[in-house]
Amino acid sequence: MKILFFVSSMHAGGAERVAATLASAWAQRGDHVTLVPSYTKKGSLFYPLDAGVELTWLADRMGWLGRTWFASVAKWFAMRRLIKETRPDVVVSFLTNVNVMVLLAARGLDVSTIVCERTNPSVSSSAGRALVWLRRHTYPWASLVTVQSQDSVASFQKMVPTLRRIAVIPNPLPPELAGALPVRDVQRLESAPRRRRMVAMGRLMPVKRFGPLILAYGTLAGDFPEWDLYIWGEGPLRPELMSMVQTAGLEGRVFLPGRTSTPWEELAAADVFVLASEVEGFPNVLLEAMALGVACVTVDCPSGPRELSRDGEDALLVPLGDDQALAAAMAQLMTDPVLRGVLGKHAAVSVRDRYALPEILHQWDGLIASVQQPNSQEVQV
Repeated sequence: MKILFFVSSMHAGGAERVAATLASAWAQRGDHVTLVPSYTKKGSLFYPLDAGVELTWLADRMGWLGRTWFASVAKWFAMRRLIKETRPDVVVSFLTNVNVMVLLAARGLDVSTIVCERTNPSVSSSAGRALVWLRRHTYPWASLVTVQSQDSVASFQKMVPTLRRIAVIPNPLPPELAGALPVRDVQRLESAPRRRRMVAMGRLMPVKRFGPLILAYGTLAGDFPEWDLYIWGEGPLRPELMSMVQTAGLEGRVFLPGRTSTPWEELAAADVFVLASEVEGFPNVLLEAMALGVACVTVDCPSGPRELSRDGEDALLVPLGDDQALAAAMAQLMTDPVLRGVLGKHAAVSVRDRYALPEILHQWDGLIASVQQPNSQEVQV
């Protein structure tokens, strides 16, 4: 099968890592995969790719027009020319702005197109008004639109009521994590004489709600003197969060060490992981913490935590915006090492089964086959 795969860039990021994982897996099994980062300033390749993936930087095909006010036109021509040259069995595209341009470029070329939303569009503000308008008018041209969780389906159908077909397909676990990193040895870690660590991770921005998390932890810090909070990540809220820590007198208890090049190792070192976000497209970091066997607390935000946790069976699920419930769930895990061990072990078994790369590839195979059947009906996975 020939797959033409468009992404925005190949910088560090969740969508980029999933793109690298899928492209490499398809190539390893013998599919012909052309991966095309469409960022006009090109950039660099952050995630490794299988040698069988053909990497084509769209910026290299846009010429000098890509550096002018006519960059959008140059991008359209370059995409359309690449689709014609490649003659793929299917075009796959990630992220709203890329999706819109791909659909414009593929218009009238009689090629199957699958465009993938990487956030929950009904609650995300990442798309401006013009892009929202374009999405509403171009997405009905797609053979299939995918979202990452069932939470997104109904609201997205209201936003784009003339969609032909919509399906749910989650992110796979990175094979490096599932295959190489074992589930943490809870018994050994619990018996070790050390400080306990609560961990959160993500870009330091309002939507991640790290401020309320710090305040919730602050209500517990006096009762749990052996527990510290680590928030890994970088972003514009760093000064505000640092000031909050100082004002609350939590220096030496709350740490903001910045980005980490070893996120899985930091997650595996945690005794509890907390996700407090206002909204997620699909929380990869929660999936990864659960896969490593870390006991997790997550808010029931759109979208993903409810499905990942199986309605709260595999992680403590608390209502969004109820910071007292968040603190209570954190305290429950801080108090009970047996619950931490059981919850973490169940979480690892559950997500390693449901989100293993072979399972997600099987779902992708079904979707790709369905768009090549002209009379196929609406699909939801």
